[in-house]
Amino acid sequence: MISQWSRAAGRAFRAVRSTSAPMTYGLIVLCCLLFVLGPASGLTPGYGSGDGLQAAQRAYFRRWGVVPTELFARPVREALTPATALFVHGSWVHLLGNMLFLFVFGAMTEERMGRVEFTLFFVGCGYLALLGYAAANAASDQSLVGASGAISAVLGAFLYLFPRARVTSLLPFLFFLPLRFPAWIVLPFWAALQWAAAEHSSEGPGVAYLAHLVGFGLGFGYAWVRYGRKKGPKGGRGRAVVADGRATRVKCAPAPAPEGENQP
Repeated sequence: MISQWSRAAGRAFRAVRSTSAPMTYGLIVLCCLLFVLGPASGLTPGYGSGDGLQAAQRAYFRRWGVVPTELFARPVREALTPATALFVHGSWVHLLGNMLFLFVFGAMTEERMGRVEFTLFFVGCGYLALLGYAAANAASDQSLVGASGAISAVLGAFLYLFPRARVTSLLPFLFFLPLRFPAWIVLPFWAALQWAAAEHSSEGPGVAYLAHLVGFGLGFGYAWVRYGRKKGPKGGRGRAVVADGRATRVKCAPAPAPEGENQP
């Protein structure tokens, strides 16, 4: 069983190395691999089943996720948890929603930033997004996991770097018809939905919309400060240029947003 997973992981990482955005796809592979091997997937027999599996999941989330009360009570010991929590997901829906958005928006952002800068940006903004949520809910003892804060930062940076890129979206209230809109329409709409949801969310288990908003703001702000009015590698701030001169089209992404940080 372990050898089979090792061979599959080896093939996946070899495929990642041959892409134009290796860090984006590498992060996707890493998150998926850790999820499958962890207790949340329900696929690893060693974690048991029933009540035993649920207990293993709770212990796993508290070990690798962010628990605000513990983070601020023992800041030195818990300092790395906002980083480790980025690679832990609470359910299949949580994982697949996040990875879809990273797949759609991560590659172009990485190509613009470069591999090293993109990786540091992803981890740094994700860390700060989870830290911001924890600071706003310092009395909470719920564990917080997921890459949504970091992926929201990618969305924010994408909005600044490629505002005219056309994003194909599936809108539930329009019967999931695939429609193409510029990023400057789709992503602010996404952020507005997160804001509205954050206004009505409670402290209990669910989606940490505040982490999305913090991440989105950090990503947009970073791109604004870092790139300013510099010309992109192919000319034009914030535009993706293709050979025929038309605006870039981005892969399909469902609306409204990725599944958020899960607080089990």
